[in-house]
Amino acid sequence: MASAEPTLPVAAVARRLGVAPSTLRTWDRRYGLGPSRHTGGRHRRYSATDVVRLEMMQRALLRGASTAEAARFALEQVPKTAANRAAVRVEVSGGDGMRPSAGPSQAEHDAPGPARFARRLSAAALALDARTVQHLLAESIGVLGVLDAWERVIQPVVTALGGWRDERSSPEVSYLLTECVFAALVRATPVLSTPRNERPVLLTAAPGERDTLPVYVLAAALAERSLVTQLFGMPLPADVLAVAARRSAPASVVLWAHRGSAAGPRLFTRLWRGRQRGRLFACGPGWRGVELPPRVELLGDIRQAADRVEYVLLGDAGRG
Repeated sequence: MASAEPTLPVAAVARRLGVAPSTLRTWDRRYGLGPSRHTGGRHRRYSATDVVRLEMMQRALLRGASTAEAARFALEQVPKTAANRAAVRVEVSGGDGMRPSAGPSQAEHDAPGPARFARRLSAAALALDARTVQHLLAESIGVLGVLDAWERVIQPVVTALGGWRDERSSPEVSYLLTECVFAALVRATPVLSTPRNERPVLLTAAPGERDTLPVYVLAAALAERSLVTQLFGMPLPADVLAVAARRSAPASVVLWAHRGSAAGPRLFTRLWRGRQRGRLFACGPGWRGVELPPRVELLGDIRQAADRVEYVLLGDAGRG
């Protein structure tokens, strides 16, 4: 007679995935991602197949899918059928066929890749373990670099944990994680002894903008390229920004805006009238659809901003 399939309780699965137990219950209630079958007793237990299905959903979430999209993807990849309880078959990226799997491979667990960093960071934040969160942020930035760590680890986790508020998660998790990310990005922006640019790049968010994390990301990314910046993390009033630009004479000015309501093109006109000779850039989704002055160049995301600023300051020689 075959031995019974090993199962895990809700708390153990939650720890493995780095989510709250209430999140698993919500996923079960809303999307049918609970245990495929009930075991004896009052407590619900997840099989290895059930855990793989949840891991597929989590990977989709960390790649930017909505909760509903991620759940649909997980159920498509690992259907709740008798055949799949015996052997889970998941698609191999870049392969021609399918391979059986009972969960992440040993290489995935051992390698310090983005998915592993994201899972550990999520679990530490949910546990309000600030020390571990800081260590993981520093390690991911050190291993992956600022931009890859932001795009593939930090931003997806920040977004996912913020979204979990509707699933009975506590807001203190988001606040702790955000504070730790700010601190990690500041530490990743050292004072440069020999910068490659003579005049700084002035970075700030548009007045009224609340999402200022990307400004710190851009400062750290430029510091990684040995480009010195003048960072104003707190959005400056228009008159203060104009004075700061006039006095610091930056090589370029980058204004970040996530929300359209914060994107005011008149701010650039004011900088221009203040005899700002450097290049002017508008960066972020808030500027889309805004009619910008002729001298202002629109940039998409933080990576594009870092590449473009480096090229404007140093030309092709800066990429050597």
